[in-house]
Amino acid sequence: MSSSQARFNVLDSYRGLAVVLMILFHFCWDLRDFGFVTFDDRSDFWINFRALIVFMFVTAVGWSSYLATHNHQPLRRFIKNQTKVALGAALISLGTYLALPEQWVFFGILHFIFTAGFIVRPLAGRPVISCIVGLLLIATSYFYHIDALTSHRWFIHTFSAPDATLDFINPLPWLGAVLIGPIFGYLRLHYAKLPQNISVKALTFLGRHALLAYLLHQLILYPLVMGGYFFMALDKQ
Repeated sequence: MSSSQARFNVLDSYRGLAVVLMILFHFCWDLRDFGFVTFDDRSDFWINFRALIVFMFVTAVGWSSYLATHNHQPLRRFIKNQTKVALGAALISLGTYLALPEQWVFFGILHFIFTAGFIVRPLAGRPVISCIVGLLLIATSYFYHIDALTSHRWFIHTFSAPDATLDFINPLPWLGAVLIGPIFGYLRLHYAKLPQNISVKALTFLGRHALLAYLLHQLILYPLVMGGYFFMALDKQ
């Protein structure tokens, strides 16, 4: 395996683990929707679980931007990747608007990643500066209480956005987390040794196809859980 392949395998595995956690998170949500389990989605556990998933996804954006800059990736490759994310974000917005017009997603994770991709790229080649800026943005969000609710209200007022969107990513502090991502590359975390087993290969595969996994996983999970619900209902009759 070439050193370049090894570097991207580490990043892909990291992103793939985020995909697995995301699928588990949404699977639990689906189970709750159909009454299989009960839990408080506002508890610290679920809030922190979601935060961990978002942190892994967005730091991967900064990390991959560092590697792209370090390896002199052509601009057309960057534009191609951004176009894919933009199309995915548009599909999410359109699909949720048609299915749930009162809760449609106008600035979810894909919308944020698309925006952050342009912001982090100029700083990706200066990872220390990027990290400092990222930490300052996180501190600003914390000390000035710029939370998701504050940002959401601004979007509602400015763009007449829905007040009960299914997914919303607060620009702060998560842009700060994106800008921290390049330091992972600077610290050479992509050279970490990975065991060559089926689990790592599966994570690497998911990481390479993270966008597709994001778009399709609920189209698979939700019908499965719904089918289980109706099967159990019929079985009780």
